[in-house]
Amino acid sequence: MVSSRQTGRAEAPVPSAGAPTPLYGFQPPVGTPYSLEVTTIEDFFADHDDWPWNPPRPGRATFHYLIHVTSGVLEHDVDHITRTVAPGQWLWVRPGHAQCWHPPGTATGPFILFEPDVLRAETARLLTPVTAHDAPAVLTPHPDDAPWTENTALQLLDEHRALGRRPLDLHHALRRSLLEALLLRLAHAPGTTTATPLPAKGGIGRRAVVHKRFLDALELHFRELHRVDDYARLLGCSVRTLTRAAHDTAGTGARQVIDARRLLEARRLLGLPDWTARAVAAHLGFPDAADFGRFFRNRTGLTPSAYAAGQKPG
Repeated sequence: MVSSRQTGRAEAPVPSAGAPTPLYGFQPPVGTPYSLEVTTIEDFFADHDDWPWNPPRPGRATFHYLIHVTSGVLEHDVDHITRTVAPGQWLWVRPGHAQCWHPPGTATGPFILFEPDVLRAETARLLTPVTAHDAPAVLTPHPDDAPWTENTALQLLDEHRALGRRPLDLHHALRRSLLEALLLRLAHAPGTTTATPLPAKGGIGRRAVVHKRFLDALELHFRELHRVDDYARLLGCSVRTLTRAAHDTAGTGARQVIDARRLLEARRLLGLPDWTARAVAAHLGFPDAADFGRFFRNRTGLTPSAYAAGQKPG
């Protein structure tokens, strides 16, 4: 679990318009092994009465949040959209997504935090549809699967709390197996994407893997990295390889993918109160508001101020 107290970082001030959305790494409590922590919604809120919802402030994480609501209602902002999670549903916040907590309310249920590398490679490949950045944030299991997924989550919670009952390697193997079984079952929940998992290697399949890694890196770095060669260096490939991967997988150039992500974030922020064009320009790494204005107008036909005015209730 991440908090300002556990990471040792200074308490961050409430971000003003244009301030960077902080990125948090995984830092579980002392004694929690292997990139996986399991708690409950109610314990999480009880242990963090001053953060990160008092006052609420957005952030991003390098790990997954998976929350199951068993009673009450949970509200949570994911990419600036408020999601309402009812009993029986799951909230899945992927690495890199902007999120903001609401007051705790009465929601209860298991709360799982895990880093991507806790999953075995084959399992991660099979989970590609639900770990993608554009996969649904709220999942509703089929009625036949709902009791099974809830029971598996509770078994995972019980095993997590049983640290010391078994040898550490066995304890971790059981936790990982329960987590993988739960995620694989959730992958088939109604409303999730049905995209075919990426081939592991070979030809177009290899380029699809490169493109997936590109999207993952872009989600974490689109504010500060804006050139194709930035991402090629980050991924350890050539600009030509990255460009071909984007063309073959998405039908567009890598630069267009980068610009589309920045444009998406700009649209999201311009629709929020107190975010001016100047603030958005600074947030997305543009040299100045004029440069951002040209970028936005060339792609939407509107100035940022005109777009923002159209998003506000009249």
